[in-house]
Amino acid sequence: MNARSFKDTIYNEFARIGKVLSSPKRLELLDLLSQSPKSVEVLSKETKMSMANTSKHLQALLEARLVIYKKNKNFVIYQLANPKVTDLLFSIKSIAEEQIADVNLLRKDFIMRGDELETLELEDWAECKEEESHVLIDVRPKAEYLNGHLDGAISIPMEELNDYIRDLPKNKKVIAYCRGPYCVYATEAVEYLKAEGFEAARLEAGIHEWNLYKENLTH
Repeated sequence: MNARSFKDTIYNEFARIGKVLSSPKRLELLDLLSQSPKSVEVLSKETKMSMANTSKHLQALLEARLVIYKKNKNFVIYQLANPKVTDLLFSIKSIAEEQIADVNLLRKDFIMRGDELETLELEDWAECKEEESHVLIDVRPKAEYLNGHLDGAISIPMEELNDYIRDLPKNKKVIAYCRGPYCVYATEAVEYLKAEGFEAARLEAGIHEWNLYKENLTH
């Protein structure tokens, strides 16, 4: 093998990752799996794809060595093959935010509802997280909460919020978070809570942002 052959071969291997990430649905699948392992059925429901299409995209991710799977009775459970895949997703989002103006505009309009909803930055919450003036709720599915959550958070999945709302104190601010800056669950939770008379705010972070924040504090 000469130098040119080596270059062609190695960049072809690098391109395998780029090629598989060219699909929006595969990026979404990786994002979901970064929260916790999930079955094909759950991934199909979350992405609004058929089981067949979900399995096809997962197979592509499997061939690129980005995910692995195991069988649990009648279910096939997928998870990220390497924690660094989450770092890759962070990098893609960060570059898109800096280079594509529409990304931030869309997030502000849809997730943040313009200026209608109070949004807390992670650093601001971290400074007062020990105070008793607020309650932090995690509105992701229970399995994701169990896989990792912010310190002191209470698990109230979005689909169960109506059942547990009577247990939330109305004399405290309710801060909701979900999968991160592009997840709509927290937005929906805050809108619902405000309609029910609560003082509520959305936390502009998820478990990955929190873990990164804590890691930076130790360096």
